[in-house]
This record gives sequence, structure tokens and C-alpha cells, in this order.
Amino acid sequence: MHTEPHQPLTPATRYGDPIHRLRPVEPHTVLLPQDIPPGVDWVTLPNGVRTLAYTHPHPAPAAEPELVRESIPRWARTTALLAPTLGGGIAAAGFGISYAAPGVLAMAEALWATVALIAAGALAPLVLRASRGRGGGPVQHITQNITASGMFGRATGTLNNR
Repeated sequence: MHTEPHQPLTPATRYGDPIHRLRPVEPHTVLLPQDIPPGVDWVTLPNGVRTLAYTHPHPAPAAEPELVRESIPRWARTTALLAPTLGGGIAAAGFGISYAAPGVLAMAEALWATVALIAAGALAPLVLRASRGRGGGPVQHITQNITASGMFGRATGTLNNR
């Protein structure tokens, strides 16, 4: 228990000054060591006060376990367990590829055909322009005039070839 140091009593000289009165000291309960239950012990708190507190029993230090020499190293055991899994995965991948091969080949042919079609579409205007030549005949122009009277009137037109 922490007690504050006693201050001398001084009469109040001003209004509101505290008046110190002595308090009677309460008797402390005395515990004999045989009265302390198991699991309770005297402990010292960080501020230096000694008090009773529940404590955990400290287990006896265990003897050092004996090292058992393993007949198979751990890395070898791990590798041996991973090998069938890895082999099975490779086998499953090969099996899947063998089933997918005809479809992959057909898709490859379709892709090459698409590439050829795109190339032909891109090169066709160049080939046509080159085949016309620069010294060729005159270019023909056609002009068409269409007239109609009314919403549902008959349309007439003329073609002018130049």
C-alpha cells in the first residue's frame, strides 16, 4: 500500500484553501505464509510495491530431446514425394496435347488462310493499278441525270458518255 507523506496542519487563511484533517489509520489484515493459497505469491510491481498476485507455476525444464538420426534425409524424401506428381502432370499434359493436336493443326491452317485472304485484299488494289498502266487508253466518264415529278412520279434519265 502506498501512503503519501504527512503534511503539517495549517489553518486556512483564505476562503477556499483546503483544510487538512487527519484520517484514522485502518488496521491491515495480516496473512501468514501458511494462509496463502496455492497459485498466489508475493510479487513486486514496477513501481516497487510488493503485493499478492496469482502466478503461473513454472514448468520444470525439459530434458534436451535426443537427436534421432534419420535413415533418409528430408530433402530426399521431399524429392521422392514430388517426383510422381511432376511426372503425372507431364504425362497429363502430353495426353492433352495429343488430343488437341488435330484441332491445333486445323486452326493453324485456318489462320494461314485468313492471313492469305488479308494479304490478297491489301495487295489487290496495287496489282490492279499497276496492270492498268500509264500509257493506256482514255478513261471513260459517265454522267447520269435523273428527274422525277412528284412523290410517286416516273423518273426519266439520260446517260452522257464522254
